Amino acid sequence: MLQDTVAGHPITVHTLNFPSSEAGLPVGIELINSAPSQEMAGSVIRGMMMLQPKFEQVIRELEPDCIFSDMFFPWTVDLADQLNIPRLLFYPSCFFYHSVLHCLRVYKPHESVTSESEKFVVPNLPDNITMTRAEMSEHLKKETEFGKILELIYESEKRSYGFVHDTFYEMEPAYVDHFKKTKGVKVWHIGPLFHFFNRVSDNKHDCLSWLDDQHLHSVIYVCFGSMVRFPEAQITEIALALEESKRPFVWVVGKAGHVGLPDGFEERTKRENKGLIITKWAPQVEILQHPAVGGFLTHCGWNSTLEAVVAGVPLVTWPLFAEQFYNAKLLELLGIGVGVGVDVWNLGYEIKSPIIRKRDIIKAIERLLGDSGIAESVRQNSKELAIKTNKAIEDNGSSINSLMALIEELKAIKLTTKP
Repeated sequence: MLQDTVAGHPITVHTLNFPSSEAGLPVGIELINSAPSQEMAGSVIRGMMMLQPKFEQVIRELEPDCIFSDMFFPWTVDLADQLNIPRLLFYPSCFFYHSVLHCLRVYKPHESVTSESEKFVVPNLPDNITMTRAEMSEHLKKETEFGKILELIYESEKRSYGFVHDTFYEMEPAYVDHFKKTKGVKVWHIGPLFHFFNRVSDNKHDCLSWLDDQHLHSVIYVCFGSMVRFPEAQITEIALALEESKRPFVWVVGKAGHVGLPDGFEERTKRENKGLIITKWAPQVEILQHPAVGGFLTHCGWNSTLEAVVAGVPLVTWPLFAEQFYNAKLLELLGIGVGVGVDVWNLGYEIKSPIIRKRDIIKAIERLLGDSGIAESVRQNSKELAIKTNKAIEDNGSSINSLMALIEELKAIKLTTKP
């Protein structure tokens, strides 16, 4: 058990040993992004479920006033009922995604098309949103094990006191309002959460010093998160595109990123000072907020998306799995992102969708960093949204007000339910 303080308030962290061996995992594999295969990632989720009895014991001993639960712990709604306290369901995602997902589940427009590539309109949304079956999560098209877990989460929604989302109102006002009306539940938007603690580190990473020598808004930052595993052929195409685009770049390739790089690519990049290749951890927030960075080639994970939005950096969208295709559609709807041309959803982080060729990658980069009207519009939209993001977490900002309203409501519940 660890004890600390945040803003003067005591915080206690209880640690539990992860049941690696019981879940059939090697010691040390405790996170989904550290699992070397999709099957092993499933075992990590099973290990999480095995922790339920220990979690419950700790929660009961704490005698809490409410339970603020991650979506992947649907059982906490039962425990909250037993303890007669509210259970808040936390979604680290946007209202746009959940609104689209709800319409797909309820109206099933994808069942009216005859091919994976045929477009259809998602009905009953504030905007005209089109999709294809190929872009949809697998669990929406057939029964899957992951889909069964999601059904448990959806059932827990109905019995939760309300939802908390890591987003802010000004980014998607129509979808916040639409979701509230459609679901008929209490919701709070309190993001971007990382922005409340967004502080520059005293330890300056080498890549930031390199960025100091680059021209304003000239660098393309490339990162697909810690879980994506591209085939060698795709790594090659990305490398060739970056080299031929003639633009400086910072590329976080990860531990296995060297595999697939063209012969001599790293040597040429270093010798000619064209860019940086990072194989370890990278300070993404600080990179995006550096004035030399002009664009972000991303998989559209929600954390990465919010970090770019806060920094006012436009995006080249390359969605791969999970809810990333929905996030990409929101970015394009907001006019702060341009697509690279991906149209096939992947089952997991072993990427098996068709290879995106270098010409398409270069085209997308130029649409973002070039001199066209589209590029200027995307950059301007990104700057304006960043200003709104900063206001959301200031005094009387939408996220601050939403957070304070949530706290006041929980205090009121405590007064009426406990002596």
